[in-house]
Amino acid sequence: MRGRAGIGGHQIGMTVTPGNELLFLALGGSGEIGMNANLYGTQGKWLMVDCGMTFGEADYPGIDLILPDLDFIERRRKDLVGLVLTHGHEDHIGAIPYLAADLQVPLYATPFTAGLIAHKLEEEGLSGQVKLRLIHPGDVLDLGPFRVTPVPLAHSIPESNGLLIETDHGRIFHTGDWKLDPTPVLGNPTSPDQLRAIGDRGIDVMVCDSTNAFTDKESGSEAEVYDGLLKVVDEARGRVVVTTFASNAARLHTIGKVAEATGRRVAVAGRSIERYLKVARATGYLTDFPDTVRYDEAMRLPRRELLVVATGGQGEPRAALGRIAAGQHEIKLGEADTVVFSSRQIPGNENAVGRVMNQLAMLGVQTITERQAHVHVSGHPGRPELQRMYEWIRPKTLIPVHGERRHMLEQARLGLASGIPGALVQVNGDLVRLAPGAPKKIGEEHVGRLVLDGDVILPADGSTINERRRLAFQGVIAISVVLNKNGALAADPQVRIVGVPVEEDRDDFIRDAAQTAAKAVEPIRDEEKLRENIRLAVRRCATLWTGKKPNVEVLVTRL
Repeated sequence: MRGRAGIGGHQIGMTVTPGNELLFLALGGSGEIGMNANLYGTQGKWLMVDCGMTFGEADYPGIDLILPDLDFIERRRKDLVGLVLTHGHEDHIGAIPYLAADLQVPLYATPFTAGLIAHKLEEEGLSGQVKLRLIHPGDVLDLGPFRVTPVPLAHSIPESNGLLIETDHGRIFHTGDWKLDPTPVLGNPTSPDQLRAIGDRGIDVMVCDSTNAFTDKESGSEAEVYDGLLKVVDEARGRVVVTTFASNAARLHTIGKVAEATGRRVAVAGRSIERYLKVARATGYLTDFPDTVRYDEAMRLPRRELLVVATGGQGEPRAALGRIAAGQHEIKLGEADTVVFSSRQIPGNENAVGRVMNQLAMLGVQTITERQAHVHVSGHPGRPELQRMYEWIRPKTLIPVHGERRHMLEQARLGLASGIPGALVQVNGDLVRLAPGAPKKIGEEHVGRLVLDGDVILPADGSTINERRRLAFQGVIAISVVLNKNGALAADPQVRIVGVPVEEDRDDFIRDAAQTAAKAVEPIRDEEKLRENIRLAVRRCATLWTGKKPNVEVLVTRL
């Protein structure tokens, strides 16, 4: 089990205990895309929906995974009745292996989603420590004052569900991630009749996916991608790599069918894809996915007979595609080979994706994205789909989630223009009273981010990450000073530098820094003051040389 360090309880002046009311609080996923974690509260109890993660950013050097800070609900876990998962994408379940054990409540998930979670828990050595309970379409969960009914909705992964949440103080339809796909290649299509029936019974609040609020067209059916991929792969003269999200099980199905139609064998590059294939097959999905070949066999095949499905479409350097592009993978590409990016580029990943594309170009590889061919459709609703959902559900109030602030504001505008009486735009930490009365913000609660750094979970704004940022931007100088019993120098100070811009003058700078440190030594017993004198003197020296203020660490040893 991964360790957790440096997380202290956040003190809030007022204890939030929901009374005869219905509350909503987003701990993640509102004001950002990813890291979804939402709370509903009523009659002294809380219900949690989803527990996701997001990927590391440039602001977090050395960090791959970012998690929501669940301190608010961890301190109230005796009042938490359960955690319900809408579907199995990482931004909805990815934090579970690191945080769920601390919540000490059952997790409710469909068989496919539960299979993914069970695999994650096993990897972290948590099997048996987290209660995982299966739910199916038509089930009704009575969780304290909450009555929860999963509602199947189409998405890019099997068994995605919205949630009908009923309480004594109001009825909520929480969509999760969804789209309208009349011909999904996996799972059931969204049922307009079922959604109309839900709307007929009356919905006070709809909490809705905002990802594609600016998209004027419908997202399109997964079945349409088959023709686009088939054309690209059929015309390719050499090896083909198709990169997509491992969790997009529908796309894996499409890729498998394209490989069969074009007479290509399939190799899988990426542990996460292997994991999703394993879980999908165990739960009755992707049972007809082609048998895969090992890398050594794949490299012996004629180039036109190989299709590789790989992770890394967002430019992650350590994912399979990044290592293929860098020549550090068993799969090798060259002239006449093709890489197809069959996924949407997440905002903020442009530079990382461009770097991988340039590496591929240096190998002579052709790259194809959704701009050149119809090789991707989104799993989230465009504006026409949102409007149809509004017509079916007819909520009194719309609360957008799952988007950056601009996405949520745009969906609120769309909802109001489409006839929804009210809309409320909140962000992570806004405590909203949904009922009684019109929904309104009534306070703010502590939220934040945690990072997974190696095997340790840390605050995203804590000393470790802040120090790492300073090191990345300024560099570091380490000074070792040895004093005799009289407090005088016993030897010349030793200086080591990392990341300080003195390339050609390195030796001269080190000599000057050592002399500066020596001059700053005073015969005083206050060791902290002595270290500070040396630190400031050496930093001034570095600023004169470079114009920068590097971090200076001073070690004083007395004989």
